Amino acid sequence: MRRHRTAAAGTVAVAGALLAGALSATAAGAAPAEASAPGVASFTQKQTQRQAQDFWTPERMRNAAPLDALVLDGDALRALKTPKAPRAQAETTAVPPTAPASRTFGPAAFPQAGGPWNGGGALVKTSGRVFFTFQGRTASCSGNSVTSANGSTVITAGHCVKYQGTWHTDWIFVPAYDNGQAPYGQWAATQTLAIDQWASSENINYDVGAAVVAPLNGKTLAETVGAQGLEFNAGYNKRMYAFGFPAADPYDGSKLIYCSGNSSKDWLFSQDHSLGCNMTGGSSGGPWFTSFDEATGTGLQTSVNSFGYVFLPNRMFGPYFGDEAKALYDKAQVS
Repeated sequence: MRRHRTAAAGTVAVAGALLAGALSATAAGAAPAEASAPGVASFTQKQTQRQAQDFWTPERMRNAAPLDALVLDGDALRALKTPKAPRAQAETTAVPPTAPASRTFGPAAFPQAGGPWNGGGALVKTSGRVFFTFQGRTASCSGNSVTSANGSTVITAGHCVKYQGTWHTDWIFVPAYDNGQAPYGQWAATQTLAIDQWASSENINYDVGAAVVAPLNGKTLAETVGAQGLEFNAGYNKRMYAFGFPAADPYDGSKLIYCSGNSSKDWLFSQDHSLGCNMTGGSSGGPWFTSFDEATGTGLQTSVNSFGYVFLPNRMFGPYFGDEAKALYDKAQVS
């Protein structure tokens, strides 16, 4: 993510990509629309595990770039200033983790604006890097294995599955990525999904995506690395931990980085959570947790790294996991 670029009316940088000027008042600035039945869009990935492994060599993974920053024009930024209606509080839904970590670790720094995660625990295995082809070039994001009926669900950002009207291809998830190595394998997606409001108009308030990955060596993803719980409609102003694999300067994508602190609601243009954090491009899609236990590395995922304002450095924003995100999760976990 390049945070130094400016424009007459300012710019808005996405954690793994920047929202382009195509965003409109309806797409980006208006408050999330109420819907009786939230919709989900999906895309079938045409790849086998063998094809994915042959394509994603260690060198290709190391060279995959984070989605680059594009400038959001003044008209689109002004559209973001549309007054926001308050979000109706729906019933909170929590999904527990699949399996807790068996080891315990010492406390980490809180708050933390961005640093290597050395605490260990379940998070080290459930989180990982996401790789895909976007407009003919290899690119990267972050993601996380979550508890699901199929044991094969990854949650990430919407722009990490579809961006600028095009679904990404060659999509894989590499849990516990280690500088070109995949200690728990490369998990090829059979299907990628996004909330309708993101898939149709790239509304930043709904920048949530998911992937269903194929079994590997006869086991599901959750059986292999575990899975984190989730929480929907949890409200704002929470103690949060955010994780990801930022790959843009000053990071290089080789390490799991975390931020922690007391979150707030975006006081500017979106309906998102806000957290002090200096993660850069490539961290998009990395999980945000409430009720996070540093000793076991487990928590309830309630957002993902999504975007940052160029004029407001060292601040990350993540979408609110409401009914729409719950519908996305429900569809992914039974696909």
